[in-house]
Amino acid sequence: MVDIPIHYLKGSPLLEKTERGDWIDLFCYEDITLKAGERAYISQGVSMALPEGYEAIMAPRSSTFKRWGLLQTNGIGVLDNSFQGTDDIWMFPALATRDVTIPRGTRICQFRIQKKQPEINFIPVASLHGVNRGGLGSSGE
Repeated sequence: MVDIPIHYLKGSPLLEKTERGDWIDLFCYEDITLKAGERAYISQGVSMALPEGYEAIMAPRSSTFKRWGLLQTNGIGVLDNSFQGTDDIWMFPALATRDVTIPRGTRICQFRIQKKQPEINFIPVASLHGVNRGGLGSSGE
């Protein structure tokens, strides 16, 4: 068990781990209206102090594009443990593909906390000894 200090902006829903899955939902902190083509940082109403050696990965929920026409502009977000001040509010960087109003409290993204990648050393070799699967996009079938 890892304890994570979390600061909530006034009125933000409390976060909780779901019974199924490894991701935790985040919520729009305020109503937001965007026109098609507009970008915005959508406040999630929380800041956290992740422990040394941990980071959070933020990604859209699977329904975010379907319901709201939003794309996360950087694919996924990485929040490392240096981003831990009270005013380091977590934001969802969004691009609207259509005119949309998203109500306060809407779940639009999710996150998980994981250990950072360990130190690694790449070792050049002439060839690898694994079995070739047929390249990108091939399941080997």
